[in-house]
Amino acid sequence: MTRFDRAYYKRFYGKDGAHDEQRIAHLATAVHSMCAWWGVDVATVLDVGAGMGMWRDWYNTNHPAITVRSIDVSEHACETWNHELRNIAEWKPRGKYDLVICHSVLQYLDNTSFIKAIENLASATRCVLYLEIPTKWDYENIVDSRGTDLQVYKRSAAWYRKQLQPYFTQVGAGLWTPVDGLPMYQLEASR
Repeated sequence: MTRFDRAYYKRFYGKDGAHDEQRIAHLATAVHSMCAWWGVDVATVLDVGAGMGMWRDWYNTNHPAITVRSIDVSEHACETWNHELRNIAEWKPRGKYDLVICHSVLQYLDNTSFIKAIENLASATRCVLYLEIPTKWDYENIVDSRGTDLQVYKRSAAWYRKQLQPYFTQVGAGLWTPVDGLPMYQLEASR
């Protein structure tokens, strides 16, 4: 996709953007630690919309034995940071991954593509999905418009939860488990 070109990455990533290596390192450490807390021995990771490859790089540095597969729809990102050119709304992974990461990706998809992407993510997730999608409320109240791309679909949290509910249970902090997946205490999980 030409939209996610060199100019896009220059504008929205790095010290003035929404994501940089230090922030992703904190987030990846937390997500990986929660997986360990729940007894998930992460051996395989799928990074959907991998962008600059910061999650993959964090895993390669901190957990080099873990296999990370990174995909993106951007030809620029794939050529620059060595990902597979794949669109999660059209591509269904053959296998399952212990951890699937989908960080700030799905807000770019129209409703039909979003629903197909969720089906494909559900098919790929063995244990844990890390999912970040800003809602309409987030864009109006929290998101810093100076460092965030606002040319996205802005939907309610209720709409997102309705689409996710057939496949996932929310366990907090952007983490989801497949329905009937990891056993969770009742107050840890929300359905």
